[in-house]
Amino acid sequence: MKTTLTRKLSLAAAAFALAGGAILATPAQAQRDPAYEAARAAGKVGERMDGYLGIVGAATPDLQRMVNDINIKRRAVYAQRAQAANATVEEYALTAGCIAIAKTVPGEKYQAPDGSWQTRTSAPPQRDSRCPA
Repeated sequence: MKTTLTRKLSLAAAAFALAGGAILATPAQAQRDPAYEAARAAGKVGERMDGYLGIVGAATPDLQRMVNDINIKRRAVYAQRAQAANATVEEYALTAGCIAIAKTVPGEKYQAPDGSWQTRTSAPPQRDSRCPA
């Protein structure tokens, strides 16, 4: 059985890989999608703490379809990388969420630890206590 320290080291390695520019092919591809960029800039979507994209406010069918598609692709990547890191998908997704939120820029939406949607300012975003240091 994995010890807590070993699991944390595995997740830290995963976080390092994510932070090193390999966060995901899917968000990078999605960012080239004008609909995704427009929704993100308009504050209609934001990064959730669990590593997935969320809808902020009212959902349209097109927006819901886009978010679902991105999240399905993210989950596939998380599952693959979690297995390689000897972690659960949820642990890996949380780590990815922590990093994605940290990489938001002023004006973008993100989910705070209390579950509320926040708009990123020039200050660091609110971090979940489970985020890697």
